[in-house]
Order: sequence, then C-alpha cells, then structure tokens
Amino acid sequence: MKNFYIGEVLKHLSIIILILLTLYPFFFLVISSLKSHEEFTHNFLGLPKYIRWVNYTAAWRAVSRYIYNSLIMSSLTVIMVVFLSSYVGYIFARYKFPGREFLFYAIISLLMIPGALTLIPQFIIVKNLGLLNTRWACILPWTSGGQIFAIFVIHSFMSSLPEELFEAARVDGAGIFQIYTKIAIPLSYPTLVTIAIMHFVGTWNDIIWPLVTITKPELRPVTVGIMAFNSAYYQNYGPLFAGYILASIPLIILFIFTMRFYIQGLLSGAIKM
Repeated sequence: MKNFYIGEVLKHLSIIILILLTLYPFFFLVISSLKSHEEFTHNFLGLPKYIRWVNYTAAWRAVSRYIYNSLIMSSLTVIMVVFLSSYVGYIFARYKFPGREFLFYAIISLLMIPGALTLIPQFIIVKNLGLLNTRWACILPWTSGGQIFAIFVIHSFMSSLPEELFEAARVDGAGIFQIYTKIAIPLSYPTLVTIAIMHFVGTWNDIIWPLVTITKPELRPVTVGIMAFNSAYYQNYGPLFAGYILASIPLIILFIFTMRFYIQGLLSGAIKM
C-alpha cells in the first residue's frame, strides 16, 4: 500500500513538472511582453513592476494587417480543402467506377514526395500564371497540397460508414450530391473539423512558401510580417513579444471553440498515425 502511494505521488509530481515546463515559455512570453527594454534587461526573470500596455498598442499597429492577411488566406484554404477533399473522399469511398483503386492510390502516393522537392516546380507554375504577390499564390498551392492527406483520412472514415444509410437514401431518390450533403457531411463533422484545424494551423505557421511568393508588405501573412517586425524591434523585446502573442491569439481562439470536435475526430479513429 505504501509503495502504491509513493508511486501515485511520483506520477502526479511528474505530470505537474511536465505541465510547468510546457507552460513556462508562454508565461515568460506574456510577462516579458509587458516590460520595458530596461526592465527586461535588468529584471529578466521577474514580474514587471509597471505594466506597459503600450507594447501591445505598438505591436497591434504593426502586425494587425498581417493577421488579417493570414486570416483570409488560411480561411479560404481551409474552406476549399474541406469541400474538395470531403467530396473526393466521399466519391472514392462510396462509389465504384473504372480505375478507382488506381486513381486513389496514385493520389495517396503523392504523400511520399517531400514538400521541398515541389517548391521550385510550384513556384514556376505560380509565376507563369501571374499569381506572384497575390493571396492566391499561397491559397491555391496550400489547397492542392493539403487535400491529399485529407482525402486519405475522409476516405478511411466514410468507408467505415454503414452502406444501408446510403442505400436507403438512393431508394428514396436522393442524388449523389444530396447524399453527400445530407448524410456524409453530418456524420463526418468531427473528422472535417479535425482536418480543418490541422490545416489552418499548418497554413498559419507556414513561412517558406509565403516568403518566396509574396514580397509586397501589404500582402504578407503573419509569419513573414513578424520577421519584418522582428527586424524593427530587435532591441526592444516588449513590443516584439507582444506581437508574438497577438499572432497566436487566433489559433488559441480557434482551438477553444473547436476543441470538443477536434478531440472527437481524434478519438473516433479519423486520424491514425
């Protein structure tokens, strides 16, 4: 009994230590964003004596347009990925047609190609289409690359759904698109939310592709914009850290409101690593 009690204490203590180690960088970022440059230099680990909300004002003026650009590009990309991948995955899972297996595995095999190898060909295509320095230079490549894994996930989920549901809808006269919107989408909602969150976070944090395709300051997404903001405030960490926090707030809000569906999608076996 004593050994069991000691084991429980050690287990909970280990969990607490891991939680503190995980949260401390964010805590340090928050308290440092409220300090002046002098206080950050001389009181590196301590709490701020005077809270400087002006750091957030300066950061918001600098990064708000970048956040707006990222919201537009990531949101449009997620909408297109969810619609296209869910419909394609639904067709592959529920309908038989010549060459279905070959076409499906040909699409999935693209997952084996490293993203770095597609960087130059994609850039040439975007340049020839005249899309450089437009939001579509990011939206379209993100959509084409993101829906491959999403098709695989949605196909796996929809293949497990009972055929009786779809057969009953066909008997009632429902068409392909009606079955897709009335049956397939509602049943796969947690899976779609999981895919949407993963893709939104991935596009929001992408820096390489926007860096080479968008050079206009007014069109920069938040990752590239933060780099420019970093150069402007490289000696004043208060506004710089405040900009980092402002850039992460949309992701935090997204996860707070969709956490339940995200966990459902993971627990339902929609994502199997």
